[in-house]
Amino acid sequence: MDDKQLEYFENKLIEWKKQLLREAGVTLTDKLSQELTRQGDFGDLANIETDQNFTLRIRDRERKLINKIDACLKKIENRTYGQCDACGEEISVKRLDARPVAGMCISCKTEQEKHER
Repeated sequence: MDDKQLEYFENKLIEWKKQLLREAGVTLTDKLSQELTRQGDFGDLANIETDQNFTLRIRDRERKLINKIDACLKKIENRTYGQCDACGEEISVKRLDARPVAGMCISCKTEQEKHER
């Protein structure tokens, strides 16, 4: 992968991470404000609790995604970004553009998913 492509993906990953962190900040602020204004009947409180749990599960997935983004940024730094973790072949730019944190080429990922079933 050439320098221009690495820079493109680095910027894309950094922007994605910033967006995720902004959303996490909003969630934390919302959660704190809801804690301060908890009122209503048991049904309302149950709905609030369910919504919060759902949101926190989403944020946990995003935390894991941020870890993947950080790993990809380190790969860019080491100039190994875009290489399949399984076979070492280059991952297509089209695939990386669609899923910048992809660690495997299509062939290896397809094979992995077959074994997971």
